[in-house]
Amino acid sequence: METTQQAGEAGAADRRRRELLEAADRVVLRDGPKASMNAIAAEAGITKPILYRHFGDKAGLYQALAVRHTDALLDSLRAALDAPAERRSRVESTLDTYLAAIEARPQVYRFLMHPAEDSHTAERGFDVGLHSAPLLRRLGEELAKVISERVDLGPAGERLARVWGHGIVGMMHAAGDWWLGERPCERAELVAGLTDLLWGRLATAGNRVDGPGF
Repeated sequence: METTQQAGEAGAADRRRRELLEAADRVVLRDGPKASMNAIAAEAGITKPILYRHFGDKAGLYQALAVRHTDALLDSLRAALDAPAERRSRVESTLDTYLAAIEARPQVYRFLMHPAEDSHTAERGFDVGLHSAPLLRRLGEELAKVISERVDLGPAGERLARVWGHGIVGMMHAAGDWWLGERPCERAELVAGLTDLLWGRLATAGNRVDGPGF
């Protein structure tokens, strides 16, 4: 059985970890993909070995930040999907929520999705692409679950929901990445265009009888 002392130590460790992640967030907001372990340690007022003690290496820190931001994004997307509005409005709101999130914190987005462009960085061996792919897969699976629970897609509905979930996430990611880099149009125009592209079968598919509806 866990003692009061052990519980207190675990709580202190969790608080310290959150503080370090908040320091990492500040550096990422400033430096984007070029955020380094040295800069994060300095921001937190600790030495680099102490930072390694908490996260292991940059991949460990990256994973912790990715979970933190992906959890927050998923909460926002679920809220948009659950809003009391007709289906098309919720589709538009969900797309807009994703795009608004990457627009609001572009440096965080670039840190999570793109490697540093500076080939002279000491941490150039860190492969962001290797770690970012699971984030997109997680978003795809979460969206597939929502679709499967709410929309009647027939006998092969669960499999088709996964096709839709990963396809929609891929579309959002590719379109959002292009839009964030080039800004060819207003966000609302991009949302409307992507909604038109998605709307086809979504407009005609019925709700699952045993589901919460969509």
